[in-house]
Amino acid sequence: MANAAPQHDYHLVDPSPYPLVSSIAVTVMMVGAVVWMTGLFGLPEGTSWLFFAGLAGVLYAAFGWWWDVIKEGQAGYHTPVVSIGLRYGMVLFIASEVMFFAAFFWMFFEMAIFNEARTHIPEMASWADTAAAWSTWPPRGVEVLDAWHLPLLNTVILLLSGTTVTWAHHALQVGDRGGARMGLIITVLLGVLFTAVQVYEYYHILHEDLFFNEAAANSGLYGSIFFMATGFHGFHVLLGTIFLAVCLLRLLAGQLSPEKHFGFEAAAWYWHFVDVVWLFLFAFVYVTFG
Repeated sequence: MANAAPQHDYHLVDPSPYPLVSSIAVTVMMVGAVVWMTGLFGLPEGTSWLFFAGLAGVLYAAFGWWWDVIKEGQAGYHTPVVSIGLRYGMVLFIASEVMFFAAFFWMFFEMAIFNEARTHIPEMASWADTAAAWSTWPPRGVEVLDAWHLPLLNTVILLLSGTTVTWAHHALQVGDRGGARMGLIITVLLGVLFTAVQVYEYYHILHEDLFFNEAAANSGLYGSIFFMATGFHGFHVLLGTIFLAVCLLRLLAGQLSPEKHFGFEAAAWYWHFVDVVWLFLFAFVYVTFG
């Protein structure tokens, strides 16, 4: 009786080390980031090995954990009931990401909309210089980017990638594996191109001292918010590109079918979320408040 097949639609996963490993690795990585930036526990500032050790642990746990989920799906454990749970989980994950970016947008909006109010705050120590810098938007000394060059190019790239991933998804649903393969290849290449353009944009900002310079000595918050919001979005694009590249490899290996392809569907949802976030970044960070 102990080895009898379960009489329910749920999948009780085997004990896994990856939740514990990933928790420890993330802790090590975050502590390593603090050590790298400021020094801690007797380790001097600039010590980076602890951060990269934690990052290696995170990547190991992510690969192992996701590989186990793929094997469970191939073994037939992802019943309709389990698939619904996976969909709910992906929806909640994307919802949490929306809140994550909402915080960054609110920081930018608060700085841009209420900047003049800071001039009425009583002068205290060096606050007077900072308030004066923030009394105009963009802050004094900051040279903003032209939204209609590289940012517009990246907008076109992401919008195009949204159409190609939709094409690939529809092609897979109707059994057109060739169309699905071509759509995924183009989407992954567009994701790589977006990342390359953003890296070049960051290089231009830092090389030309557009945000951080002597004239903008008290305006550093603009650059910090800009890099935080666009940088985390770029990180999400990188993750989404990897996500879709794995789906491409699975498609080539024959692991995706019109009936069983939730991994690809979840990747497409995630990619569309990344597209929408970028549209808001372009509209507000680059155009409206730029």
